[in-house]
Amino acid sequence: MDDVIIGLEVHVQLNKLKTKLFCSCPLNYHDSPPNTHVCPVCLGMPGAMPVVNKEAVRAAIKVALALNSQIQPFTVFDRKNYFYPDLPKGFQISQYDKPLALGGYVTIDLDGVEKKVTLKRIHMEEDPGKLAYKGSITTAKYSLIDYNRSGAPLLEIVTEPVMNSPREARAFLNKLRIILEYLDVFDAELEGAMRVDANISIAGSGRVEIKNISSFKGVERALSYEIIRQKNLLKAGKKVVRETRHFDEAQNITVSLRSKEEEQDYRYFPEPDLVPIYTEKILEEVKGTLPEMPEEKRERLKKEYGISDNYAKVLVMDLKMAEYFERVAKLVEPKLAASWVVDVLRGELNYRNWNFAKCFEILTPEDFAKLLNYFKEEKITEKGVVEVLRTKLDLGGKIDEIINKKGLFAIPKGQIIQFCKEAIEENPKAVQDYFAGKKQALNFLVGQVMKKTRGRADPADTAKILEEMLNKQ
Repeated sequence: MDDVIIGLEVHVQLNKLKTKLFCSCPLNYHDSPPNTHVCPVCLGMPGAMPVVNKEAVRAAIKVALALNSQIQPFTVFDRKNYFYPDLPKGFQISQYDKPLALGGYVTIDLDGVEKKVTLKRIHMEEDPGKLAYKGSITTAKYSLIDYNRSGAPLLEIVTEPVMNSPREARAFLNKLRIILEYLDVFDAELEGAMRVDANISIAGSGRVEIKNISSFKGVERALSYEIIRQKNLLKAGKKVVRETRHFDEAQNITVSLRSKEEEQDYRYFPEPDLVPIYTEKILEEVKGTLPEMPEEKRERLKKEYGISDNYAKVLVMDLKMAEYFERVAKLVEPKLAASWVVDVLRGELNYRNWNFAKCFEILTPEDFAKLLNYFKEEKITEKGVVEVLRTKLDLGGKIDEIINKKGLFAIPKGQIIQFCKEAIEENPKAVQDYFAGKKQALNFLVGQVMKKTRGRADPADTAKILEEMLNKQ
C-alpha cells in the first residue's frame, strides 16, 4: 500500500489528574449525571477566568519526553474559534504556533519489521463537551449535550503522514497506549480516553479527514473502508473531494460531514487571559520522574531473567502483565514463568475478556507460581495445570483444594511404569500391531494407561515409557 498516505491526530485525555485544565472541577465525571461537574469557567460564563493546571503541564511534558519530542522553551495558549454546540465559549483554548513540543517518534513493530513513526507536534488543549445521539449521528433527529467533559485536559499528538496501511496505524496507536499507561497519565478503559482523527489520501489525490474515531479497531476499519472508497472513485475517473467524514461503526462506512476546514478558518489568536508558560524549570522537575519505559524494560527482562526477546517483547506490551511475570519469576524458574504467562495465562484471560489487573485479584502471582512449581516437580501434569488454572479463574478456590478435589496430583513414576507393564501384558494384539508398524497401536496402549491413572499420567511421558519397554522385548 505504498500509494496510501496516513497521518493521525490523537487526542489523549489526561484523565488520571484530579481536576480539569483551567478550573477546579473534578475529572471523575464518567459515572456522574450529565452537567454535574461544571462551573462558570468550563461553561464559558462571562467574566470567568481560566487558571492553568500545573499538574496537567507536568504530565504533558512527561509524555513529550517519553515520545522523544523537543520541549519548547515557552508555550502559548490560543483561541481556536469555531461554533459547535459542544463548545460553550464559542471557541476552544488550544495551541497553535507555540505548541508544547515539536518532533519526536514512536517505534512500532509489524511482522518483525521495526519502523519509526515520526511526530510533527504535541500540544495541549481543553476537551469540548460530549454530544449524545438517539441512534447514530446520521439518523438522530436531535442531539443532547453533556458538559461534564468540557475543559478536561487533552494532549493532541500529531504524526507526520508516514504510515502506509491501516495495520500500521493500529500498531502505532497500540504502542502509544502502552507508553501512556507506563507513564500513568491516563486510564485507557475510561470512555473518551483516546480519540483519533485520521487523515488519509491516495498519492496525488485529495486528503480526507475522518473525525472522532473512538477505538483502535474502528480506526483500522474506517481507514480500510476509506481506501477502497477513494480508489473506486479514482478508477471511475472522479476526484476525491477534500472533506471531513464520520465513521459509522454500525454500518462500517464513512459518511460526509462537511467540507474540510483550513487553519485560517479558525482565526487563531493568543488567549488573552493566560500568560505564556516557560518550561525550563518544569522540565528539570519532570525529567527525574520518568519511569522505566517499554524498550528499557524489555532489555532488562532479557538480561535479568534470561528470557527470549520474543517473550520480553510481548510482556512489555502490558505493564500489568510484566509486573505479574516478575512476581511469578521470583518464585519459579523465569523461563518457565514467561512461557506460561505469555502462552497460556494470557490466552485464558483474553478468552474471558479480562486484563492482568483483574488477574492479580483472582489468581495471585504467588498462587500461579505454586502451581508452576508443582508442574516443575512433576507433581501435576501440563494438562492438570491448565485444568486447575481454568477452574481457579472461573470458580475460585484454593490451588491445593482444586487439585485434590479433581484428583490431579500426578501419579509417581514407579506406579506409571507398573501400569505400562500391565497394559502391555493385557493387550497382546496391540503389541503385535506395534511391531507390525501400526502407529495407532502405541496410542491405544497410552489410552489404556490413562484409563488406569484416570487421566493423571502425562501422555507424552507414558508413550516414551511404553516405547522403551516394547523395544526391549
